[in-house]
Amino acid sequence: MEREIGSQDGPRVGVFATCLVDLMRPAVGFATVRLLERAGCRVAVPAAQTCCGQPAYNSGDNVSAIAIACQVITTFASFDYVVVPSGSCAGTLKKHYPEMFANDPIWEPRAEELSKKTHELTEFLVDVVKFRDVSAYWCNAVTYHDSCSGLRELGIKNQPRILLERVSGLTISEGAEPESCCGFGGLFCVKYGDISNEIVGRKVADIHETEADMVLGGDLGCLMNIAGKLKRQGSAVEVRHVAEILADMHDHAAIAEPDTPRDV
Repeated sequence: MEREIGSQDGPRVGVFATCLVDLMRPAVGFATVRLLERAGCRVAVPAAQTCCGQPAYNSGDNVSAIAIACQVITTFASFDYVVVPSGSCAGTLKKHYPEMFANDPIWEPRAEELSKKTHELTEFLVDVVKFRDVSAYWCNAVTYHDSCSGLRELGIKNQPRILLERVSGLTISEGAEPESCCGFGGLFCVKYGDISNEIVGRKVADIHETEADMVLGGDLGCLMNIAGKLKRQGSAVEVRHVAEILADMHDHAAIAEPDTPRDV
């Protein structure tokens, strides 16, 4: 049994941390746990969890993707809910796992069960547990990037904004194209670097037009891609995951992608 923290009377929530959070930005995982505790949940982060399998699935390696999915389904079977600080990975568990196991009499029902209880973080806080008690203060003007997977697969749009409106000192400045792609797209930015760079350039230009000093989002891949472009342009705009703002985590530096060989 994984060690659980938080309210003993609340729902049992397993946090699917995601690879990027685990390896590149653990603060997002800590912020997620902090928020779920505040929302009255019993929280655990299973050590046996792995990648969601999205890179393998998107590249056509269904054998590896299915093996990974079986591991994830088994690991989170005992929880009331599975919460993910990423629209992309949440979308894989919720939308694509049932597709992987279509017509499998054993695994399809288990994939459907996991799908029904899987939620992106802000959607879970706003729509499921009705959390509104955001005790955070940030004196910043922020703009929000709607990631493709979160927005188009899961309908994540108003939920992060509802929570951000309750952060003291924060001003939200919407871009003209907050829903446009950032150019990351997982393997897309690796296979089509020039196109990806052009897309993120347009995204960053839209961010600058808002005159915000910080850009937020719910997918770390998107945020790292945006942060990398801003860094290469010498911009002072900070990049953070929305969970870090809501959890009031001032003691962590903003997201900054390592140097890359891409053109500016």
